[in-house]
Amino acid sequence: MITIKNEREFSKMAVAGATVGAVLEGVRAAAAPGVTLKELDELAAEIIKDRDCTPSFLGYHGYPAHICTSPNDVIVHGIPSAYRLADGDILSIDAGAIFEGYHGDAAITFPIGEIPERVQRLLDTTKAALWAGIEQVKPGARLGDVGHAVEQEAERVGLGVVREYVGHGIGRQMHEDPQVPNYGAAGTGVKLRRGMAICIEPMFNLGGENTTVDPDGWTVRTSDGTLSAHFEHTIALTDGGVRVLTQVPDLGEGAHDG
Repeated sequence: MITIKNEREFSKMAVAGATVGAVLEGVRAAAAPGVTLKELDELAAEIIKDRDCTPSFLGYHGYPAHICTSPNDVIVHGIPSAYRLADGDILSIDAGAIFEGYHGDAAITFPIGEIPERVQRLLDTTKAALWAGIEQVKPGARLGDVGHAVEQEAERVGLGVVREYVGHGIGRQMHEDPQVPNYGAAGTGVKLRRGMAICIEPMFNLGGENTTVDPDGWTVRTSDGTLSAHFEHTIALTDGGVRVLTQVPDLGEGAHDG
């Protein structure tokens, strides 16, 4: 069931979203060659606690950490571990926070040191696809418009679009209806209306779209071992317009009129 939020609820989601932004900013600043993914998770836990929020991820269906840390060929849901970052890695961080019962959720992917031009293009295109999707969000638009805009960015440069994992509605639950695919036909799907909040989260691969899951039951990788990027924002259709509720470095922040 799609839930409709009011302005009071959106204000709480915005606080959660600001915490998510602080987590991503802090983790990105700390990420460097030699730093472990577990150390980044510990930092995220401190930031969430210091901002009077609780983590969305910890304990969710048994998930054992505060954030998802997904390096290189890991698409999503990577569990923080003793893996030490190395120069030339790329790292996706997905973070969620709860403030007074309401969630915010966002993700970024960034390089550790220098990366080849084709890998930078993967990151830039995935981020551009997020914003292409956001530009479609307005009352009366359909989710197919969002997915089509996202998918076109990948097709333009020949990237694989992950289809098994998609965006979602958000509010009192981290994952609510509707699902928000990163592909689709314009003019189809659920119609957007004021009071809805959704997470758009493109996941693009340098290779094919197929995925595999590690024995831990969480870590999702590209089947062909190619690199993957992931960007995400929480977007609300408020009475005052379309707002991006997650203030995230290098992703843009604040209001988006629509």
